[in-house]
Amino acid sequence: MALQFSATNPEHPAFLLELPWHLPLEEWPEKHLVTLPRGISRHVVRYARAGSDVVAVKELAERPAVREYELLRTLARLGIPAVDPLAVVTGRTGTDGGPLEPVLITRHLNGSLPYRSMFETTMRPSTVHRLMDALAVLLVRLHLAGFAWGDCSLSNTLFRRDAGAYAAYLVDAETGEVHNQLSTGQREYDIDLARVNISGEMLDLEASGALHPSVDPIAFGAEICQRYEELWSELTRTSVYPAGKYHYIERRMRRLNDLGFDVAEMQIANSPNGDTITFVPKVVDAGHHQRQLLRLTGLDAEENQARRLLNDLESWMATQEDYAPGDPLGARAEVLAHRWVREVFRPTVRAVPQDLRSTMDPAELYHELLEHRWYMSERAQLDIGLEAAVADYITSVLRRPEAEVPMASDSP
Repeated sequence: MALQFSATNPEHPAFLLELPWHLPLEEWPEKHLVTLPRGISRHVVRYARAGSDVVAVKELAERPAVREYELLRTLARLGIPAVDPLAVVTGRTGTDGGPLEPVLITRHLNGSLPYRSMFETTMRPSTVHRLMDALAVLLVRLHLAGFAWGDCSLSNTLFRRDAGAYAAYLVDAETGEVHNQLSTGQREYDIDLARVNISGEMLDLEASGALHPSVDPIAFGAEICQRYEELWSELTRTSVYPAGKYHYIERRMRRLNDLGFDVAEMQIANSPNGDTITFVPKVVDAGHHQRQLLRLTGLDAEENQARRLLNDLESWMATQEDYAPGDPLGARAEVLAHRWVREVFRPTVRAVPQDLRSTMDPAELYHELLEHRWYMSERAQLDIGLEAAVADYITSVLRRPEAEVPMASDSP
């Protein structure tokens, strides 16, 4: 069989061809290799220079190589932090004509380290706790996207420093599975594996003298479960509020945003006797709302603006007679969205005199008005209508002598 590359980018095989594919990875010459910290792997892995890129090359059988390549591509489309898949190379033969194992090629994640390299000097317990936080967030993101990891561990993760915290990236997707939605059992299986794997890795560090003496390896392995469950509960729990307290919903969404997650959809339902409302969020990673707002309404906004406008749109849709509970962005979504633009968004923006809004684009102005309504509702502890909020915003903010009207957004 001839040497074959399955690649995400047609430019990649050009510089990958320069690598010595006729040799087993263990025999690659030093001139092709890059010295970088490597974690523990069940496969042979080498870092190599290919053109201007540094790539990780892993030998494994063809079927799991192709499967992992496709899973990593899926995670990339979902916006999940993971290594970037470049290619699968099959049809390798040695100098003696015998077959060699295929390889999976991923781009090296700049600035990242495997956990063992981070423990070369004894880490403070607070730093180790931040690693657990990062891994818990990664696992929650995977589960929200319907990805069952099947082998969550420190060894299968890379860590990047992130302004005093850490960001975790999935490295090994070989055992992963993608579903529309994970069951409780699938999530619990992943969490239990993480607990066992992490406790084992911590015991190994303790035996080598690289673990701080105050850290209990078994208790620390259990901590990932606790941190995961706390975050999962906050992101997915159902909230019940008194009727009329719709600003409580926005307060909950703000907490979710502060955790680094966005609300893509939400279900809002009144109780049979009308004294309470139930709120169920569907949480996703950031980066989703700008495209969704443009598709539904034709409004082109920055990401944070789009998130806020979509939240308002979905709250408004829930009050309409032709709203379909449980399917807020389904078949009727575009009809309702265009009605919201026509009946709510545009009239609200136009209620602000032209000379006072000339330096602000419509999406930013509407966002400011929603913010103003939120603060008024919080102070009054009841819902303030948009019309009243606009009138107060004009008087107390825009017409205030010292008012500085925000600059227009840079969105095209």
